Amino acid sequence: SFSQFYINLHASRYIARRFFAGLAFEFQRLLDIDYVTGGIFDQQNFLGKTPYNVSGIGPSISYDSRNDAFFPVKGSFAQVYMVRFDKLLGSSYRYTNYVADIRKYIRLGYQTILCFQGYTSLNAGHVPLRSLASLGGASGMRGYYGGRYMDRNQLLLQTEVRIPVYKRFGAVLFGSAGQVSNRLRELAPGEFHMAGGGGIRFRVNRKEKLNFRLDYGYANRHQQGFIFQIGEAF
Repeated sequence: SFSQFYINLHASRYIARRFFAGLAFEFQRLLDIDYVTGGIFDQQNFLGKTPYNVSGIGPSISYDSRNDAFFPVKGSFAQVYMVRFDKLLGSSYRYTNYVADIRKYIRLGYQTILCFQGYTSLNAGHVPLRSLASLGGASGMRGYYGGRYMDRNQLLLQTEVRIPVYKRFGAVLFGSAGQVSNRLRELAPGEFHMAGGGGIRFRVNRKEKLNFRLDYGYANRHQQGFIFQIGEAF
């Protein structure tokens, strides 16, 4: 268990032809870290067992042709950014995080949308536990709990079909594949973890196209669960 103070800011400015450039800033302060003495957590050799700060900043560039930010029915989104964490910025550890996020939305019929996402997070340097790349949770690999798999590098692929049902109600089917690794070259086609499921949607704001979502994700007989949130997974 732990307490955390977390700031994640991403400021972008329009350049031209749907391109944006900006800066990403991240700050974390981990406090009151507690674990069982002699347990599995205590026996592992990793950074971040005691309270620490991480603070970093770096450039970003993105392309956005989506027709809507909350519920796009067509268009693409691509973003690449790098954040450098350094002791000069008040960080306890020095490392660099590289992120690429690519999404595509295709209209199949009246408000039926096929969505794709490819996401990778790569780290170089001395990375503490809470900054490692992780699989699972409400946005990627639904069916695994958040942080089920953690390591320095991550690759995630997911797809989703969004279908209107009746008035404000809709439904989705989704599937995902992902993996983590200590080294980039260790990412391999045969090492993907799989998850999938479905869910229902209720539009709480028609103008902004903002949905409540209830998803059921299944990974295996030991890893499954429900997710209830506002907004789509991606």
